[in-house]
Amino acid sequence: MSKKVVTVVFDDTLATVKSIFDEAKFHHLLVVEDGRLHGVVSDRDLLRAMSPFIGSTVESARDVNTLNKRVHQIMSRKPVTLRPEAELADAVELFLTHQISCIPVVDEQFQPIGILSWRDVLRALAPQHQAASAE
Repeated sequence: MSKKVVTVVFDDTLATVKSIFDEAKFHHLLVVEDGRLHGVVSDRDLLRAMSPFIGSTVESARDVNTLNKRVHQIMSRKPVTLRPEAELADAVELFLTHQISCIPVVDEQFQPIGILSWRDVLRALAPQHQAASAE
């Protein structure tokens, strides 16, 4: 789990989200209001919502205006979550059942304390896999 959680709020623009993704090496932002998790925005959500012509020679004002949309318009609501005491097997089951690529980890007040990606799960399992294949 990554404990470094980057958040946005409902009314942040897609321009803000794009700027964060352009600078970062992660693919998910948590949508938080009043300290509580309300949704997730992925880089794929952003790509689906903005015009493909942004930054090209045929870009128009209409294309640029897609960056004025708000996070609440594209976010996934009611995200699947885990509690900090969950087991790795719980996470694997959620990834397979819900076909998601990240799972926010939240406390009892639904405040985010981390985020788990399928890559985190693979990293956790890799040493076990290497030991098993060496035998």
